[in-house]
Amino acid sequence: MSDVDVRPVRADEWRAVKELRLAALRDEAAPIAFMETYEEALARPDDFWRDRAAGNSHGTWARQFVAEASGGRLVGSVVLLVEEAGAKDYFGDPVERRQGAVVGVYVRPEARGGGVIRGLFDAAVQWAWTVDGIDRVRLHVHEDNARAEAFYRRYGFVRTGGAVPMAGDPSKLEREMELRKS
Repeated sequence: MSDVDVRPVRADEWRAVKELRLAALRDEAAPIAFMETYEEALARPDDFWRDRAAGNSHGTWARQFVAEASGGRLVGSVVLLVEEAGAKDYFGDPVERRQGAVVGVYVRPEARGGGVIRGLFDAAVQWAWTVDGIDRVRLHVHEDNARAEAFYRRYGFVRTGGAVPMAGDPSKLEREMELRKS
């Protein structure tokens, strides 16, 4: 990962954020990894992407971390959301405690296997631990996404036993995994 810099996204990188998200939504794992389709993302106006990059660059409720390769191309991304107790999560379920939630995980195929994903998770989790009251980070992984779950386990996430039906295919589950602050 020596030729990749992991850092928070910058507000002026909205075009690169959009391009990376569209690439993620074209990935073969996209149907089980993301809750949005390529067509939905493509239809969003530029203001959406500007606001997303700006809010995720310095926000207190969400932070996006990107992996930038030499030459400036974004090759990976992860977003950490701060979920507040009493709010609804991205599945519409009530949040019981203040916690972090990992979403939008993606690394371009040519950048996989070199530690980029670990660098992104290190940055996101370290930021989460600086947010007052967060001692738990969670994520959901589709039951058929073995590659992603294998990384999450190596990183230290464990299944909680919680699961939600997948949007669009309730016969499949999104399994909750968590990492606790030690």
